[in-house]
Amino acid sequence: MPLVTTTEAGVPIQGPSATLIYDDWYPALRTDTLHKGKLVTAMLLGIPLVLGRLNSGKVFAMRDSCPHRGIPLSVGWFDGNRVTCRYHGWEFEPCSGRCELIPSLTAHDHLDATKIYASAFPCEERDGHAWVYIPGPGSGKRSPGAKPVPELTKFGPRYRTAFLTADLPCNVDHGIIGLMDPAHGPFVHQAWWWRSRASIREKTKRFEPIPEGFRMSAHAPSGNSAPYKLLGVYGQPVETTIDFTLPNRRTEVIRCGDKWFSSLTTVTPVTASTCRIDVIAAWNVFYWVPFLTPVAKFFGARFVRQDQETMIQQAEGLKHNPSLMLIDDADKPAKWYFALKQARMDGTGKHPLEGPVELHWRS
Repeated sequence: MPLVTTTEAGVPIQGPSATLIYDDWYPALRTDTLHKGKLVTAMLLGIPLVLGRLNSGKVFAMRDSCPHRGIPLSVGWFDGNRVTCRYHGWEFEPCSGRCELIPSLTAHDHLDATKIYASAFPCEERDGHAWVYIPGPGSGKRSPGAKPVPELTKFGPRYRTAFLTADLPCNVDHGIIGLMDPAHGPFVHQAWWWRSRASIREKTKRFEPIPEGFRMSAHAPSGNSAPYKLLGVYGQPVETTIDFTLPNRRTEVIRCGDKWFSSLTTVTPVTASTCRIDVIAAWNVFYWVPFLTPVAKFFGARFVRQDQETMIQQAEGLKHNPSLMLIDDADKPAKWYFALKQARMDGTGKHPLEGPVELHWRS
């Protein structure tokens, strides 16, 4: 169960807000929560959403507000085809948002209900998530265009999967730079099954630019992390590649011959000052080991919980707006993230990496 991100007095913990990136796809919720005739609420980038699944199987996302009087559509009804407002019975086709019926209209009225639209967003299902495309404020029904819906990389038809999530009481910037921070592992994630503070050693990694992001080039994974050592039983070289791409995605692929593990981790802004981390993973390593999935989820949940606890503790300090710093190579990925984000916001597209570079740190 996620930790409650409030003080002992029940006051929400919130730090400074962050500038949000629009015109992109974000995971709203797990689609196993979407059942026939049921509406489910979510929040993305400060926008209240209502989601559901049509009888056809397609998922949809609408702004949780009736354009008539503003009552949340989520308190109304959904029959598998139309969403009906609880206040006056207006009916909407949920994928387009088009109003199909206004019960109060009579033969004396000339209003064409179908020219009225509630706000609806592009919504697609991938890897058990409902991904929603959020256009910029005031941009209307902007199409996602060529932006593909994010999807976890897989290398064959037989694999196991797991999913983890945690709410973070910090803005998306702090969530993301925490996600890519290479130096906190021996301190935040101390455990017999991961690593200890005494295991710190110097590391050198090669990074290269990719569109709207950067890649930690293929390399042998950390020898001081127990889970990576397990792959040695296959007797083949182990290689891992890690990518970060805007607005919020970290992908990791580990290969060992025909064995593989891949993960997609996102840090999604819920509001300008809070976010949520989601991890989707798939693998065919140790495929026949009994109970591997629940064991993996148990240890994965503890790993994410350690990050969550640290972010809650950090949020207490951030409430007081302290001066912060980014240092040397260990914080270079964070600097690149902020530069990439600024380039996207101002439209220059300028990449902070002109070519491959090596970074050095101890962890």
